[in-house]
Amino acid sequence: MKNFALIGAAGYIAPRHLQAIKDTGNNLVAALDKFDSVGIMDSYFPHADFFTEFERFDRHLDKLKRIGQKIDYVSICSPNYLHDSHIRFALRHQADAICEKPLVLNPWNVDALADIEKETGKKVNTILQLRLHPNIIQLKKEIEAAPADKIFDVDLTYITSRGKWYHHSWKGDELKSGGIATNIGIHFFDMLLWVFGASKNVKINSYEADKASGHLELKKARVNWMLSINENDLPAEAKVKGKRTFRSLKMNGNEIEFSDGFTELHTKSYAEILSGKGFGLEDARPSIELAHQIRPKK
Repeated sequence: MKNFALIGAAGYIAPRHLQAIKDTGNNLVAALDKFDSVGIMDSYFPHADFFTEFERFDRHLDKLKRIGQKIDYVSICSPNYLHDSHIRFALRHQADAICEKPLVLNPWNVDALADIEKETGKKVNTILQLRLHPNIIQLKKEIEAAPADKIFDVDLTYITSRGKWYHHSWKGDELKSGGIATNIGIHFFDMLLWVFGASKNVKINSYEADKASGHLELKKARVNWMLSINENDLPAEAKVKGKRTFRSLKMNGNEIEFSDGFTELHTKSYAEILSGKGFGLEDARPSIELAHQIRPKK
């Protein structure tokens, strides 16, 4: 059984990490969030210590190390712009990091973290769960089996409705979230690059606070993509069913179903990490570079 600490316990994605820690038979020792609405912890690790101040959390982990209860992993679910700092914190506490998407906001942050990995001997792991989705794995096999000169036509649409709160939170601040391409699209860009190969050309059709679209030329695909958090962009069939999220991935006009099974993929990710097969810095780099390239420069 491994000892975990978690940063960002009050966040939207934290329950998936709590579930993954529990499902893989490990123990959450301590958690941190400046907000104290973390009753969800009672469903997973009611005896874990909880802190709202980073300094006290830091001191507690140091105390545990001194009495022989060292933390093995720090799971990071904090706002995007803090990931880099919190990963550094984990590694300097001699723990491996497991960080939510996006790993960092800028490509040069990856280089700096690689240096700290070498200094500490610890590893940065990231959650790239679409690479573990059975339908995406099957798609990758099909592409690899196709003729080397075959170019596929791909359409990706992802609409996940968000209310007015979004724009008043850190998610609506591009300096903190990285903007819609990074905050909403990073997993999908990683999936496209993993399946269809490296990016050759990038064209941006539109980029606004609540939606973006463009065209990618990848090694084995021409991709039209659209991301949105505006409910008005939902197709009629989704609205009729009362759905607020719509995912569509089409290849040569045929729909590839990958909407189901998302909630279990964090547990699969943790199992891979714990077995030494997690995705690291270099796995995350291409999508970080692409999202940074798409983000308007100000």
